[in-house]
Amino acid sequence: RTLAVVPFPYSREDADAWIASARRDLDEGTAYHLAITGHEGEKETLVGAVGLRLDRPDRIGRLGYWVGRRFWGHGVASEAAGRLVRWGFANLAIDRIEAQVATDNPASAAVLRRIGFRQTGEGMGHSVARGGNHPVWLFEATRDDIFGTPEAGEPAAEGALPLLLVAACALIDTDGRVLLARRPEGKKMAGLWEFPGGKLNPGETPEAALIRELKEELGIDVSAACLAPFAFASHAYERFHLLMPLYLCRRWKGAPKPREGQTLAWVRPQKLGEYEMPPADKPLIPLLRDFL
Repeated sequence: RTLAVVPFPYSREDADAWIASARRDLDEGTAYHLAITGHEGEKETLVGAVGLRLDRPDRIGRLGYWVGRRFWGHGVASEAAGRLVRWGFANLAIDRIEAQVATDNPASAAVLRRIGFRQTGEGMGHSVARGGNHPVWLFEATRDDIFGTPEAGEPAAEGALPLLLVAACALIDTDGRVLLARRPEGKKMAGLWEFPGGKLNPGETPEAALIRELKEELGIDVSAACLAPFAFASHAYERFHLLMPLYLCRRWKGAPKPREGQTLAWVRPQKLGEYEMPPADKPLIPLLRDFL
């Protein structure tokens, strides 16, 4: 009764048709519907389902889920929906995820709040099961709502934002391509592409930080002599101010490998703008593209 697009009563033919459509959606990359299963003894049992439908032009995902009544109260919906939302932001080209909940279903609204969604208002939604429109609460979440923003560095003077020092490197191969890394699920700003690098430790130079970070992240050896300072980014986030020098590097030892769960991509300069990046990185792209 609380599901918007599921008829009631629900027949076996309805289930078969939905499974077939879910498979088509998956093949087309327009939606991701997953079964939630558990075990009762040695038997695998269907517990519920969770899904994310994509609106690609607007870069929006729409979340839905259900859990069988006898499995209520065990945190199943929160775990499954939260896991899919984190995966979606880390792997899909979306900027926000929306959901709506019937106003007579406060338990489902509590699930959304628990996993990081914000209520944005009220409206009317259509329900196939109820045979018409009904009042709903509207929710949404952005990447920052789910993962947060990076932690600030040293405490700032009163009234000023803390300063976060980060060093980044544009690795350039013999074909003139630049290496980008996509932040994995579970990290701040997951799903965004960036230049490899990381925060400076206390007393550490940017070059030393890059040598350490490139070894840890990619398993490659770089010497300070092969790091050429190119430009820097200065960007005020809500909770801190980021200062990030960008270095160029054309020589290193070893083949870059994703050692921290990130996805790597060698990108031609003219294609760099097609990769969604943190706000601080974006102004560096035209400079790098023109240089290369």
